Amino acid sequence: MSAIIPTGAGAPRAATGRTKPWSEQLRYFWYLSRRSPLTLVGITIILLLVFVIIAAPWIAPYNPDKVSLIARLRPPSAAHWFGTDEVGRDLFSRVIYGSRASCGAAFMIVLISMSVGVVIGCFSGVVGGRIDTGIMRLMDVIMALPALVLAMALAAALGPSLFNSMLAVAIVRIPAYVRLARGQTLSLREQIFVKASRTFGASPFYILRWHILPNVMSPIIVQSTLDLGSVVLIAAALSFIGLGAQPPTAEWGALVSSGRSYMLDQWWYATFPGLAILLSAISCNLVGDGIRDMLDPRSRSR
Repeated sequence: MSAIIPTGAGAPRAATGRTKPWSEQLRYFWYLSRRSPLTLVGITIILLLVFVIIAAPWIAPYNPDKVSLIARLRPPSAAHWFGTDEVGRDLFSRVIYGSRASCGAAFMIVLISMSVGVVIGCFSGVVGGRIDTGIMRLMDVIMALPALVLAMALAAALGPSLFNSMLAVAIVRIPAYVRLARGQTLSLREQIFVKASRTFGASPFYILRWHILPNVMSPIIVQSTLDLGSVVLIAAALSFIGLGAQPPTAEWGALVSSGRSYMLDQWWYATFPGLAILLSAISCNLVGDGIRDMLDPRSRSR
């Protein structure tokens, strides 16, 4: 909790304690994560995905867009670990490069929706009144529609592309962060340090910047981590139905969509991109659950 001390100009200032160094925070995080083997598994998979995304040009054995008709639809082998597609492209290379499109899109979607939603939610909670009512009624309208259906409608209206699908999913995910941030703000604005800051004449933007935002980030971080898994699935679903990444872009959902026509005889085509989607979604959920337990005092006391 922050304390308010007046300065010479009469402006309020948050008197915060000494912040722990990053090294100490990381050691504490590692200590808590060791208590949850599943969280360690999720962290390991995510770190592996990050490594694959960064080192894709050095890991992929072939150009992901190189066509070789004489090698079309070959099964997994020493030459092609995940087999080849209908035009002879190496599936292992395309799955590796597809991690950039799928995971990168999911990260940007969560970042955009979280940033916009938290600012709107905190502002709505601080200001209150008709502005708060209007914002929340708009969020209720968006949340009344199924997320995937609304994302499909927005992506279709904007046009089929990876960027437009990212924008559509981000818009759909904003209300969840608005409601969460507003709920936390309504609780915080009744705290003594916020009332004292208001008494000293602090503006709503000052209170939002120095008192509300720093104190609502814990649940927001948990929610964003859990959202990554579901966003990966939604983005892949949009690409699967042709509203996301367009050929010849290597993207996991688009690869599964292309491979469904060959599922009976060439099982590897859709299986390996599908497993990549599954592992990334599960790892995000495991890490999100672990972070939630770490930030919950009742969980830490067990």
